[in-house]
Amino acid sequence: MARLALLSVSNKTGLIDLARSLVEEFEFDIISSGGTASALKEAGIPVTKVAEYTGSPEILGGRVKTLHPRIHGGILARRDVAQDMADLTENQIRAIDLVVVNLYPFEQTIAKPGVTLADAIEQIDIGGPAMLRASAKNHAHLTVLCNPQQYNTYLAEIRQNGGEASLKFRQERALETFEHTANYDRAIANYLTSQSAASKLPEEFSVSGTELQTLRYGENPHQAATWYQSGTTPTGWTTSTILQGKELSYNNLVDLEAARRLIVEFPETPAAAILKHTNPCGTALGATISEAYQKAFDTDSVSAFGGIVALNRPIDAATATALTQTFLECIVAPGCEPEAEEIIKKKAKVRVLILPDLTQGPAQTVKVIAGGLLVQDADNVVEETSKWRAVTEKQPTAEELAELLFAWKVAKHVKSNAIVVTRDRTTIGVGAGQMNRVGSVKLALEQAGEKSKGAILASDGFFPFDDSVKTAAEAGIIAIVQPGGSMRDKDSIAAANQLGITMVFTDIRHFLH
Repeated sequence: MARLALLSVSNKTGLIDLARSLVEEFEFDIISSGGTASALKEAGIPVTKVAEYTGSPEILGGRVKTLHPRIHGGILARRDVAQDMADLTENQIRAIDLVVVNLYPFEQTIAKPGVTLADAIEQIDIGGPAMLRASAKNHAHLTVLCNPQQYNTYLAEIRQNGGEASLKFRQERALETFEHTANYDRAIANYLTSQSAASKLPEEFSVSGTELQTLRYGENPHQAATWYQSGTTPTGWTTSTILQGKELSYNNLVDLEAARRLIVEFPETPAAAILKHTNPCGTALGATISEAYQKAFDTDSVSAFGGIVALNRPIDAATATALTQTFLECIVAPGCEPEAEEIIKKKAKVRVLILPDLTQGPAQTVKVIAGGLLVQDADNVVEETSKWRAVTEKQPTAEELAELLFAWKVAKHVKSNAIVVTRDRTTIGVGAGQMNRVGSVKLALEQAGEKSKGAILASDGFFPFDDSVKTAAEAGIIAIVQPGGSMRDKDSIAAANQLGITMVFTDIRHFLH
């Protein structure tokens, strides 16, 4: 008796070529449901509809098609268990040797503008995952394919092995199948969570992804690394276009994400940020994107060497010319004008990425620790100066408040302990990741030098003592923004009043570890 293959696919890519090879080269019989059967018949390939094979019509508008003992019995039967084979014979069930299934396009559906919950629910596949899981469980006795990219690999495998797939091949496909169904279920759970009014994180949390690109290595050459895409619909960096440059590395992507998070803080005005090791070494606003970049670069041209540049406006010719004047690792912008693209080609090794929507970021951040995960909501707070408190006798002017907001937004993206000194919407000093806050203050002021006279200082955390205020005043700082909340806030406020400094409390902190 000919072997039996079950084909039931939403994505028809490669279907006809696979089915024709199964029938003509390897003498398979084929059973299919719905649109798959129609596509095969139109191509002149002999096929039996599932409803004809089972003797049960499709019901509930197609919700129930393959949930039948003749299907699942044929999939789950163990060929080396006599009772299983006897059950097949008694119930007139044929053993199924190949199952080819891919699932309803749930993620593609929810990515469409205006999709309703009802629309999404109808794209939750039931029969497909059931067949895939059953087939993967019984991979010792049959082959399961869940992706059109596997079809040619399968055909090559059975051509080389007398029409049979090896156990190793079947095991590999079973693993891919379980990963596929797990990702599918996770996408559904994530979507339903997003539709829920509940504000807390779920009691069960998992992450999943599909390999997008194997990276040369991780943070260091001895560490393996891979870039995974979340879901089947590209979002974030997976939607970017790489105009030129060397292959992206693990560290490039980490730095680029830090740069993206920072640059989206400034949607209204042309802005540029230069980062090294995820810390901004120069950030500035300007009347044009070229002015913003030049101001950011001049902040710390030494650290900018080999840096990551993020721009919130398309690259124009003037900016492209400036970008080619130094060695850079990566540049990301929402667009690039043709003339600018030609100019940047002079630096062929620099990686240039176009990410049209810089705002697409994760709702949660995840860190792995031994034995578990740490999950938190992303720090996506929209800063509102109307909620800040001026706690000193000297109140901020409108100009000072705007500068304080700029400094505060940058400090949010500097590793704690973070101190940022700014002037004219430009960073002039950054103190990052020090073990004590006064150390970060000294580093930022030392970098700012004489420019600190009349400048603004932002701190991502409160001052536990008044020493940082006094150090800032000695350098010429005229206003400070910090969260507040220390038991010794009154000491810092008193020092600011004594030294004639404006101090504003935000009542929110932005630690970045």
